[in-house]
Amino acid sequence: MRAMSVSGTNEKLVKAEVTCGNRGGFTLMELLIVIAIIAVLLGLIFPVFQGVQDRARKVQAKNDLTQIVTAVNAFYTDYGRYPTDQTTDAAATYGGVGTSSKFVFDELRAKTATLNTRQVVFISPPEDSSQTSPKGKIGSDGQFRDPWANAYAFRMDADYDNQVANPYGTNGAGADPVRQGVIAWSFGKDVQLGNQGDSKYTGSDDVISWQ
Repeated sequence: MRAMSVSGTNEKLVKAEVTCGNRGGFTLMELLIVIAIIAVLLGLIFPVFQGVQDRARKVQAKNDLTQIVTAVNAFYTDYGRYPTDQTTDAAATYGGVGTSSKFVFDELRAKTATLNTRQVVFISPPEDSSQTSPKGKIGSDGQFRDPWANAYAFRMDADYDNQVANPYGTNGAGADPVRQGVIAWSFGKDVQLGNQGDSKYTGSDDVISWQ
């Protein structure tokens, strides 16, 4: 009787182990369903994440543009002139659409003393001299780059008539000309003025200082 009891108990244990083993695994179909669900969730989350990143970059660009405009105006307050040796607004357009902005930023950062004779530091953005086009920093070429690695563009009132031409004309970025001493802008993610280079500010991903 004891032998039969032990034998019966062993059979039950084996059956229980087999049952537990079967319950602990996943079938191929279940794995495929889980993978499909994860893929769908990632597809929903990624655009939201991209949107958050784009907004953060625009905020950074706006802050940088404000710093540039403030620095140029502070230079004017101190020296009674803008940090340029040009005599027309068109010639005093620097960065993404004009002459390299290195000369101006060297003056504003007191790296040179051609115009900034008292060596006042008007702006001090982060710098990465190991790269030509770092994002959000001044690179080895001396230009201040936006979060998309394109040089910030800016224009100064070099003829001192208290106005500068609007780079967008009358296409949604305010009046033309803009009645300010200096304006600055970023081309945004598409790295072109307006919508894919059409010079229209409305609906574009550009960032500007005067609005």
